[in-house]
Amino acid sequence: MNIRPTSKTTLALTLKTTLTLLAGAALVACGSVPERNAALDQARSSHATLQATPAVDTLATQELARATAALRLAEAAHAAGDATTSVDHLAYLASQRVAIAQATATSRAAQAVTAGAAAERDRLRLAMRTAEADEAQRALLAAQQGAARTGAELAQANRSAQDDQARLAEAARQAQADQARLAASGAQVDGLEAQLRELKALNARQTDRGIVVTLGDMLFSSGQSRLQPGGSRSVEQLGRHLVRNPLQRVSIEGHTDSVGSQASNQALSERRARAVMSALVGMGVPAGQLSTVGHGPDLPVAGNDSAGGRQMNRRVEVVFAPAAAAGVVRR
Repeated sequence: MNIRPTSKTTLALTLKTTLTLLAGAALVACGSVPERNAALDQARSSHATLQATPAVDTLATQELARATAALRLAEAAHAAGDATTSVDHLAYLASQRVAIAQATATSRAAQAVTAGAAAERDRLRLAMRTAEADEAQRALLAAQQGAARTGAELAQANRSAQDDQARLAEAARQAQADQARLAASGAQVDGLEAQLRELKALNARQTDRGIVVTLGDMLFSSGQSRLQPGGSRSVEQLGRHLVRNPLQRVSIEGHTDSVGSQASNQALSERRARAVMSALVGMGVPAGQLSTVGHGPDLPVAGNDSAGGRQMNRRVEVVFAPAAAAGVVRR
């Protein structure tokens, strides 16, 4: 008689324990969902718009695949809990790939439209010339039958032939102009690809201030503002990029750690920024593309209470102006 109540009690305890474990698991799962990332959301939106573009999967197949792969890489980094700057950088790359795919599809669609329009124009011109030739033949026959009209009709036929020649010449000029526009469109796509590779090689990153390239303190000896030979490779890469892109404007910003006085650090940061500018001008970059500023120790990126943090704070940052960044296709 006592066995049945005992079984009911055990079943109730087991059910309560199971529900508690399930609730705890649900809370853990909810807590593990990563926060939303604005750059990644923008990349997803741009990718969705690209996929909705008519015929993009046939006009820019490879570019669409690259854009999709770049987006998946950014989403994987976000899901894995990578640093926000890393996710922002990958999302920027994905948006860049989306822009390239969109430009490629637009260019190829324009080529198809131009080719079709040229063929239709040729067909219409041929029909028109055939009709005009037939009309001229009939006019000539009528002229032979009526001598009084022969001279006038032959003169008209001659003028029509001259008009045909003029129209054909105009059509040829128009075709050349179309080819030039298509070539410019293709060159723009190639330029976007090249600039993307160059910025990636410079470890550029997207920040609230725009695209930033950081040059570490290995460029200089401690407390000095003279560029060291071994630390100039990244400066040379930057110089080649700016020479190839003369419309880009950059601000060269010097930073120091907090060791020493405020005045000495401010002066050192200014001298280091000017040293980088002088090196770039020496590589052929017009001085009008460049400006310098020193921030001293006022804008640290790490704590100054450790050697590693101080090393990160001793840096020169090259900030691309917004107008220049837009020319590279914002990611």
